[in-house]
Amino acid sequence: MKRFSLAIAVIAVTLIAFVGGYLVSRMSTPDLPYATPTFALDGVVTVPSFKLPPSTYMSEEAVSLLKLRALGSASAPNPDQSIEESRAGIDKALAPFVSKMKQKYPVDIEETTVAGVPARIFSPTGLVADPDRVLINLHGGAFSVCWDSCSILESAPISVLGAYKVVSVNYRMAPEASHPAGAEDALAVYRELMKTYEAKNIGIYGCSAGGALTGQAAAMIASSGLPSPGGIGIFGAGALRFAKGDSSYIAAYIDGSFPPPANEGEEQVDLSRGYFKGADVDGPVVSPALHLDVLAKFPPTLVTTGTRAADLSPAVFTNSQLIKAGVDSRLIVAEGMGHCYQYIADFPEARDAYDATVSFFKKNLK
Repeated sequence: MKRFSLAIAVIAVTLIAFVGGYLVSRMSTPDLPYATPTFALDGVVTVPSFKLPPSTYMSEEAVSLLKLRALGSASAPNPDQSIEESRAGIDKALAPFVSKMKQKYPVDIEETTVAGVPARIFSPTGLVADPDRVLINLHGGAFSVCWDSCSILESAPISVLGAYKVVSVNYRMAPEASHPAGAEDALAVYRELMKTYEAKNIGIYGCSAGGALTGQAAAMIASSGLPSPGGIGIFGAGALRFAKGDSSYIAAYIDGSFPPPANEGEEQVDLSRGYFKGADVDGPVVSPALHLDVLAKFPPTLVTTGTRAADLSPAVFTNSQLIKAGVDSRLIVAEGMGHCYQYIADFPEARDAYDATVSFFKKNLK
């Protein structure tokens, strides 16, 4: 009986090897009317050049802006510029979007400090802000730029649509500071607001670097023993480092807003200007999504990304890990959208994201 079973096993393995070899041979020499990828033994896939049309499911407004890119370049940010040039350049590039955002979502802006940290308080013009609930915004900008523009783009629509007071934090950035300076500033603001608001009535959110920083702040809050906020929003990011995962490669070649990960032996382009130099980038603060014990202490979380965004992989991975850790997590993946598409007020997809954000915080801030 044992010999019979062994014979069956040998036959099965032989058949599997034969079928597998046949399939590999078919995949490597396809008889198809289009180019196909090739697969190497180390798992690397070589992708042939192809044309990517606008998605059928994108809004007309998003397609129109995509067409306009033909009139300019799709170059990634230039880390060789001085920090002053980079900050001025991104504010100039985003000025039309900031103007449109302030027109659609009028807010009163108060320049102030909270716990010694520079900040802006956004309140909806002509409306009474919720007196019992408050949001903290951690702006995007690669941990080095975009305070002036991104704080408005991220705070104004949520303040108006949710009738919220939004405290946007001008946290310390590179090259003047390094990790964990930004997270420490966010934590200081959170502690200060807890003197006026219950923790369960405070929400934290941000896009891009601000989304990653929101994850870092949540990890630091959990480790400090402070009560958890009512909910957090990680937008255009994941609760772990950038420039990793499938989308980092894919978005580099279909969108062009960010450089691809470096090849082996090459140095990665660092848009954060050394913000994480010397930090444990896989540790529980920078990358809490890699640590289920840390994630288990996270509050309800909303994660947003787009199918053409470099942050798609970090966002999807973070959501999966949060669910695995038992956290109430919701993921929104907008079709055809790139990095932080919420910055463009004319996009119906952006307005859907605003509505989802407001709904999320209305539900979770008790």
